[in-house]
Amino acid sequence: MAAREVFAERGYDKTSVRGIAKVAGVDPALVHHYFGSKDDLFAAAVEVSMEPALVVPAILGEGPDGIGERLLRYFLGVWENPVTRAPLLAVIRSALTHEAAAKVLRTLVLRRLLERIAADLDVPDPTFRAELAASHMVGIAILRYVVQVEPLASADQEDIVALVAPTLQRYLTEECPGSARGVTEE
Repeated sequence: MAAREVFAERGYDKTSVRGIAKVAGVDPALVHHYFGSKDDLFAAAVEVSMEPALVVPAILGEGPDGIGERLLRYFLGVWENPVTRAPLLAVIRSALTHEAAAKVLRTLVLRRLLERIAADLDVPDPTFRAELAASHMVGIAILRYVVQVEPLASADQEDIVALVAPTLQRYLTEECPGSARGVTEE
């Protein structure tokens, strides 16, 4: 998809629908017709990388036991693949300075992936739990793939899974001590 390439190469700021259309060899009006705005095209380009509609049932399919590991393996797998990593790099890099990119990150990672998983687990405060899991995984993505901090950047994926999956499991499934922590669902 031309949009994934262009967003990854130029970032959100320096990408235009016209530029994407040129790379794709089509008229910009055609891109606008099928995708609408630049924001909508950006969201579509990123969604293709993560495919939440296909992944959520697979992650949930085996029940709550091991869900932290399945989720983390999926997440790292997306980031390890150069084709799917490129648009995600554009999202992460742009999310701190552009509301459209931040919205894509919130919608795709939180609402369409993690909140659906947490809600299906039927635990208290599913949104809070999803946000904790997202903060951990996005933090890993930033340090491992964007900033490339060593030794995390070159760490074996199995070592990361062994250390992080139990924490994600706890975030998503374990009882929260002290329910009077003041977090409420909207």
